Amino acid sequence: MSPIAKVRFDISAVYHRLMKLRELVSSFEAIAPTKLAESWDNVGLLAGDLDQDVRHVGLTIDLTPAVLDDLVEKGCDAIYAYHPPIFKPLTRLHAPHPAIRAHALGIAVYSPHTALDVALGGTNDVLADLLDLAERRPIATIKAPEDTVKLVTFVPLETAEDRDPLKTVSEAIFEAGGGNIGDYSSCSFRIRGEGTFQGGASTSPKIGTRGRFERVEETRLEIAVPLARIAAVIEALRASHPYEEPAFDLVQLKAPPSKLGMGRIGTMAPSSLEDVVARIKEGLDVAHVLVAGSDRSFRRVAVAAGSAGSLFRDAARAGAELFVTGEMRHHDALEATSLGLTAISVLHSNSERRTLSSVRDRLAHEHAACAFTLSSVDRDPFTIR
Repeated sequence: MSPIAKVRFDISAVYHRLMKLRELVSSFEAIAPTKLAESWDNVGLLAGDLDQDVRHVGLTIDLTPAVLDDLVEKGCDAIYAYHPPIFKPLTRLHAPHPAIRAHALGIAVYSPHTALDVALGGTNDVLADLLDLAERRPIATIKAPEDTVKLVTFVPLETAEDRDPLKTVSEAIFEAGGGNIGDYSSCSFRIRGEGTFQGGASTSPKIGTRGRFERVEETRLEIAVPLARIAAVIEALRASHPYEEPAFDLVQLKAPPSKLGMGRIGTMAPSSLEDVVARIKEGLDVAHVLVAGSDRSFRRVAVAAGSAGSLFRDAARAGAELFVTGEMRHHDALEATSLGLTAISVLHSNSERRTLSSVRDRLAHEHAACAFTLSSVDRDPFTIR
């Protein structure tokens, strides 16, 4: 190795060591916010220290012992496992559990699961992309997470110490995490009015005199606050507000209908069953698929990755003619065909695995200091011979 190449390698190695797990978790969350996951799911960081260094991330659908061996051999110090390897509480450990073993080796484990199914660009969109579905929407929408409240408080126009207390209070709230709406920050609503109070014998009012009824010109200040930042915002409000006992309300906001959901339904160029099956086999790299129903020309198609065969009724109500999924129960397949649907099952994880390449590419584009590798032994446990 030349001296210049060695210097470049050493600089790269130092740069790699500066990449923290928390940075990657933030990117994982941006791709598939965990708040979108089903309530029964176990998503997010399952093992690891947010302050640990990460240089190499392995991606897999299932974290099996063979996959863990593969990623350890590749030098991975973090694993993005679509299916949570810890799903239910562990009560016994009769053999080395892959997630426990990974943790013992200092390897972090993160799982997105149903959050990635719902997210834009996630498992269902990747499956829909395979068939070039246009005008797509979720088969079944989810309820939008109610994760924001509105803080309402009242600030005097001026005090003896501060001619602009409204600026002092609002900036403190913004600094603590309030006032963000989408890509906009420092958002608030303000309206003037009159406030009244009468301080008791133990009070020390900043305006007026204790024991006397007071009227004060005030500004009503309304600011949206994430649930996770409420404690910090209230602390900032109390510390910055000129009143001895500032009044405030926290109003729970009703979440609007979500445009996100499970599965996707859309339209494609009219295609025969033979054409659709050929595209699926090539796109998912599978030799065989299971088909139930008639062979005709299809235009309106629904897709649902993983174990989502139960969505066929919603797909049928939305006018789908073809339903593509990972796995489907026997009696559901019978009912689907009775509704006029043709169903294609590709096996559970075969319908999800293509998404890993998309996630890898998105992460690699954002984190050039990290290596991202797909497991070479991750595969569906079933094969059709």
